[in-house]
Amino acid sequence: MNFKQLKSRRDFLRYGCRTISTLGAAAAFGQAGLVSAKAATTGSSDYKALVCIFLFGGNDANNLLIPTDSTNYPIYKSVRQNLAIAQGSLVQLGTTNFGLHPSLAPISPLFGAKRVALVANVGTLVTPVTRGTGGVLAGTLPVNLFSHSDQQTEWQNAYPQGGADSNTGWAGRLADKIVSGGSLPPAIGIGGSALQLVGENTQPAGISLSGFSLLAPSTDPGSAALQNMLSIKGGPTLVQAAQYSLTDAMSVAAAVDTAVNNSASLGVTFPNSDIGTQLGQVAKMIQVRASLGATRQIFFCNQGGFDTHSNQLPQQAQLFGNLAAALVAFDQAMQGLGVTGSVTTFTESEFSRTFQPNGNAGTDHAWGSHHIVMGGAVQGGQIYGSFPTLALSGPSDSGNRGNWIPTTSTDQYSAALANWFGLASGDVTYVFPNLSIKGIGSPLGFMGPS
Repeated sequence: MNFKQLKSRRDFLRYGCRTISTLGAAAAFGQAGLVSAKAATTGSSDYKALVCIFLFGGNDANNLLIPTDSTNYPIYKSVRQNLAIAQGSLVQLGTTNFGLHPSLAPISPLFGAKRVALVANVGTLVTPVTRGTGGVLAGTLPVNLFSHSDQQTEWQNAYPQGGADSNTGWAGRLADKIVSGGSLPPAIGIGGSALQLVGENTQPAGISLSGFSLLAPSTDPGSAALQNMLSIKGGPTLVQAAQYSLTDAMSVAAAVDTAVNNSASLGVTFPNSDIGTQLGQVAKMIQVRASLGATRQIFFCNQGGFDTHSNQLPQQAQLFGNLAAALVAFDQAMQGLGVTGSVTTFTESEFSRTFQPNGNAGTDHAWGSHHIVMGGAVQGGQIYGSFPTLALSGPSDSGNRGNWIPTTSTDQYSAALANWFGLASGDVTYVFPNLSIKGIGSPLGFMGPS
């Protein structure tokens, strides 16, 4: 290749990208704005991490958190029909009137140990919404309320009203305000990047599920080509500028590889599932935080398969079982590393599903959902927020099938996590612009002091 023929930075990066086999522990190159590997590192005595697990597809939370009292369980059983979980199978949550799906039984002891909390009926809200006479909804609805892609975006960017300013994510903007220095980007997507991690000045790294390496094997012709690019000593400014970004990315990847390869065993066996593998990768990154100079890190993991329009019971049982086993292993790893109080793990999902089943042993797109928060800083052993009234076409229903109107906004939920992470009061509007709308409410109190 004649590099003088390259007409743009895009051309250079396109050729360079051909040599990349996986995204490693480095920021995307080019326009990524990656924190330089040459940046001064700081100590990690004040370390904190947020670990998001996004349940893609819309998790049916009506079968995650289930009322067990004598008034509401019969209603649940009657409406849920063939999707109802037998009351005797539910895992009672302490002295509350609620139980967990039986596949989530492994996290029940963590609820008892006050390291897990449940947050009820969370969803995207532009303004508070209420159901009036004749089922008319009062308030401004989020854009494309029942669309997977739109609601996934709105959960991640904290712009339920849409708009031109919605191309960054709340966690990326959080990192913009809190994180400086360090030898690798503070926002890390496991198995790929995510909008939630993108800030104005923060661009996420991506870690492959198969390992931490960035480049293809040295025997790969593409790898040799990239090494050749990086060894050029002169040439157009365009090539040189991109060269520095790629070199920094490689330096970051090399630093992570070295740190991970030289680390001790975690002493925990993570389950052989997609989410188990992802949380295992996060645990290794947290283990080597000090050698990488990390004081604040935000991780984005994901678990797919929750779009259960049919055959829901066995699918969800498997998904919940994988999730619970991975969460327990991760909690054990954090205890072993002595950072339980410094790491908070939480779930997200674009929406819940209809309380009333469809005709295919499944459920359809709905709205408000229930979520899990785990960590030593969590004020656990409690259920936060307001559980919906379980009545079709009732005061909590945006329609007539149990599409629960959220009583807690995604902004309130995420802001509670961000405040614990260290977000200053003067920066709240930058990260969560919708919180300034009258009536949305304050962040919930499920996190301990920051």
